[in-house]
Amino acid sequence: MKNTAFTEKHIALGAKMVPFAGYNMPVEYYGINEEHNNVRTKIGVFDVSHMGEIWVKGPNALPFIQYTTSNDASVLVPGKVQYSCFPNGKGGIVDDLLVYCIDSLTYLLVVNASNVDKDYAHLAAIAPKFGITPGKELYNASDEICQLAVQGPLALKAMQKICDRKVEDMEYYTFQKLTIAGIKDAIFSTTGYTGSGGCEIYVANEDADKLWKAVFEAGKEFGITAVGLGARDTLRLEMGFCLYGNDIDDTTSPMEAGLGWITKFSEAKGDFIDKALYLKQKAEGVSKKLVGFEMVDRGIPRHGYEVCDANGTVIGIVTSGTMGPSVKKAVGMAYVAAPLYKLDSEIYIKVREKLLKAKVVKTPFYKQ
Repeated sequence: MKNTAFTEKHIALGAKMVPFAGYNMPVEYYGINEEHNNVRTKIGVFDVSHMGEIWVKGPNALPFIQYTTSNDASVLVPGKVQYSCFPNGKGGIVDDLLVYCIDSLTYLLVVNASNVDKDYAHLAAIAPKFGITPGKELYNASDEICQLAVQGPLALKAMQKICDRKVEDMEYYTFQKLTIAGIKDAIFSTTGYTGSGGCEIYVANEDADKLWKAVFEAGKEFGITAVGLGARDTLRLEMGFCLYGNDIDDTTSPMEAGLGWITKFSEAKGDFIDKALYLKQKAEGVSKKLVGFEMVDRGIPRHGYEVCDANGTVIGIVTSGTMGPSVKKAVGMAYVAAPLYKLDSEIYIKVREKLLKAKVVKTPFYKQ
């Protein structure tokens, strides 16, 4: 099991540590609900150094990314970030990811921790067709980089104190290379997985200690706390954000998962993996869809619970579910068969052999 550059910090703070994606990670420090609420109202820090970072460089970097991802990366300019996914050639998703445009010849792909090796192998198999050499123009830097997600409404205000450039007014899904806490060439990105604003900061592993100390010192007056994976999950679920391995995987298509908005068919986009299949799904519709739902009857939905119609016939499966600390409701996401995936449809979640009523609703569940 791997450690991140911050593992000793978590242990020193008394975090409950668990294995996650091959890493020794903090699941909670002082209570998931309390950590969740601190991010929603103040500022919280997540160690997300387990995430993967893959560089793509050279004159064929953009054509390669256009072919291997679903979104249209041609619209990116330096300093912009895009959410996308890797189609797997069978209609499913290899992974979802962020694409960072450093310049017209340099892109950074940020992928999920559990999929780094799979993603790199997938890309490396295709790269030579674009004149891109694995280990050279395609480079896996995941073990060299650490990352902190500083999230919450006060995050940018706090981080401004240690940045050498203006960051408070940065637009969502943009980034800068700047000096933070004396660390040069850090990537400061207004992205995150919580829906409460903030940033994600990438530095080399050797600068981890300096970054950690500076971030917590800058945030002290704003009530900063460390936050674990437990609250990260409740925060993202309240926003209806997909979690790979739960809500999307190698068997689910972007069109089924409600990710048609990151699946582009423009002339500028051109050809890409699974384009024909996704066009067909867009035109003809899909037999199941990932939807948000809230419980009407008392009960908490969990991953793997069956979704039924009023007659008890199984029509789907819960992919994520929890009691939302901010929304004060039991909410979840599930793949549901047509036609009951439509808004306001009445569905039933099977909890301990009982059918509990729920309703299909729009996401996000949490609205600021």
